[in-house]
Amino acid sequence: MKTIGIIGGGQLGLMIIEQAKILGAKTICLDPTADSPAFKISDEHIIAAFDDEQALEELCRRSDIVTYEFENVPGDLLKSLKEHIKQGVRPLLDSQDRAREKNNARENGLTPVNFIEVDDVNSLNEGVKKMGYPCIFKTRRLGYDGHGQVVLKSDADLEKAAAYLPTPAVLEEFIPFDFEASIVMVSDGEKIINFPIGQNIHTGGILDLCIVTEPSENTPVGTGLTPALTKKIETLGKEFMQKCGYKGILTIELFIKGDKIYFNEMAPRPHNSGHYTIEGCNTNQFMELCRFLLDMDLQEPKLVAPTIMKNILGQDLEVAKQIEKENHPNVHVHIYGKTESKPKRKMGHITFVGMNLEEYNQKWKHRFV
Repeated sequence: MKTIGIIGGGQLGLMIIEQAKILGAKTICLDPTADSPAFKISDEHIIAAFDDEQALEELCRRSDIVTYEFENVPGDLLKSLKEHIKQGVRPLLDSQDRAREKNNARENGLTPVNFIEVDDVNSLNEGVKKMGYPCIFKTRRLGYDGHGQVVLKSDADLEKAAAYLPTPAVLEEFIPFDFEASIVMVSDGEKIINFPIGQNIHTGGILDLCIVTEPSENTPVGTGLTPALTKKIETLGKEFMQKCGYKGILTIELFIKGDKIYFNEMAPRPHNSGHYTIEGCNTNQFMELCRFLLDMDLQEPKLVAPTIMKNILGQDLEVAKQIEKENHPNVHVHIYGKTESKPKRKMGHITFVGMNLEEYNQKWKHRFV
């Protein structure tokens, strides 16, 4: 029986462990928080900071293979442990810096949104003159769910961005995109599989809904993903992963404007937009990551029915618990078991299988307003 070591003990670690158990593997997690969700079901755990080199070495000693469940692990520190990390350290390093990430995307066949690097007030002001309003200020590291980001619409917004300086950052061109899509892929070095592509709807910089249907020329309400566009995204995503030499799991977020596809960002881990796969597909992103880690053949994903995934934030938690009690068919409630609930903190998700956006808006949207 192999042991999978997981750096991170959040909800992604929790869901990795659920699938690892099905495949007969043991797990051990490292996280600085004693009440981390993944600790509740992992076989073993280590309470330590992510930059604790001795603790990371201990995790590697006690594991057959190691993975990470979020990007903000000290990538440089993991270089000395890279022989234990089957997915490798490069995808992590490439994703941790927005400038490096975008340059890497451009060098390997994707088209990032135009951007300018800034690191002080002068470069910020010069960058805005070149880019023009509106544009988006983003810190190069440690930004997620809208953190470290400021939409600049006029000079009045510059002070908000300047507050982050001298932290290295980028200014991005504002693209009035039609919608955002994401593709989740898993590679074993020879074969690359991808899950059905979802359309993402954000609220306040945080993913709210992921909508997944079978693409058709007469696209259903809520998605602009035609067969041609879907095929193009799949081809670009797989070619990028292959050119980079990445293995394991990778999610790429894309902005779609007409027939143009812009790279937004990537994540070398299971992704929030892929949670729908647990019930919406014949296999799921966590299962296929575990298959890769355990040297098992990858399974080709297929959508079982149109599916909507709704993120549950702190303000939605009580409603989600009530829906769980109501026991609706084909409505799957996942509560992550976090001790502290906050208004914009991800506390769970609900998957509605056999539902499109029009039906969701009619039957369910009002419960989360």
